[in-house]
Amino acid sequence: MSLNLTCWQCGNLLEDVIFPMSRREVCSVCDSDQHVCKMCKEFDGRNSCNEPIAEDVTDREKANFCDYFSPSGEIFLKTTREKQQNAKAQLAALFGDEPEVENNSDESLTPGELAERKLREMLGD
Repeated sequence: MSLNLTCWQCGNLLEDVIFPMSRREVCSVCDSDQHVCKMCKEFDGRNSCNEPIAEDVTDREKANFCDYFSPSGEIFLKTTREKQQNAKAQLAALFGDEPEVENNSDESLTPGELAERKLREMLGD
């Protein structure tokens, strides 16, 4: 299996990862655990899991034994985008400006983000 995975914490390209991913897998740059909720496809980004029968994990950034873990290579991009948007909004608020509304292409959005955008447009929010 060949996946282009990046570290959920620093974005480093993870090379020589053997699948299924070991609980002990760490990033060679930032030493962060990689078998974590935040690296999983089932993680919804709101600190919960989309897998209904998975056991609850208290620390989403520490290695766990979840049997439903499936690594995602997109999490660093999502968290980086969210951090950038939050930082821009805070900076705009500091100076009393309106935060910039990014015009993301639909290709860079996840299905959930697309649905949320459409819903907000329908509701005029």
